[in-house]
Amino acid sequence: MRYRGAILSAGFAGLFSFTVLAVAIGTDYWYIIDVNNPNYTGTDDLSSHSGLWTTHEGQNSSSLMSSFMDDTSSLSEVEKHLFSLHKVVVVLLPLSLVLLVLGWILGLVSSLARSGRLLAASASYFLLCSLFTLSGLCVYISYSQQAMEEFQRMVSPEDLAHVEVSYGWSCALAWLSHSLEVSCGLLLLLAARLVRPKERWDSGGTIAMT
Repeated sequence: MRYRGAILSAGFAGLFSFTVLAVAIGTDYWYIIDVNNPNYTGTDDLSSHSGLWTTHEGQNSSSLMSSFMDDTSSLSEVEKHLFSLHKVVVVLLPLSLVLLVLGWILGLVSSLARSGRLLAASASYFLLCSLFTLSGLCVYISYSQQAMEEFQRMVSPEDLAHVEVSYGWSCALAWLSHSLEVSCGLLLLLAARLVRPKERWDSGGTIAMT
């Protein structure tokens, strides 16, 4: 792959990773609970889906999740732990989104300068961004699993038999963003490697002329 192709591919991967992560953070299909109880005769939809900020129950009911300013003194230790995990998620993922913007600018400057060192630094920066995204996703999965375990303690096994839980497409988009961030970092490393022989040749030519 030539330098131009590596740079264009890295730029596309970086821009697309930002876009899909922004969509993931802004949508409410991270976790889906589907309730299909044939014995239920009510009119309300018991299924729900949630995002990082909002939980939707049924078709018309929604509620905001706990915020940093909420008083947690009346919560149990388990609830406080879950609340802490949720706070970590809503910090790490938006922070990763902001870092991606700065990384794309750094990558653009590095590509225009055709500097191997700057390109390598940009690649390391994107790989660092991917670690933030990965950490946020891992904490979210841990948070979801522990919340489900707590829910299972409160609901009878008969009722749980009609409940299906799954991660939604919002969560899948966040994983896609992580993959694209890693790809962008690797492509920038490739571009840095491709430009270094030219830098050495230019440096050698300059020394020979002097």
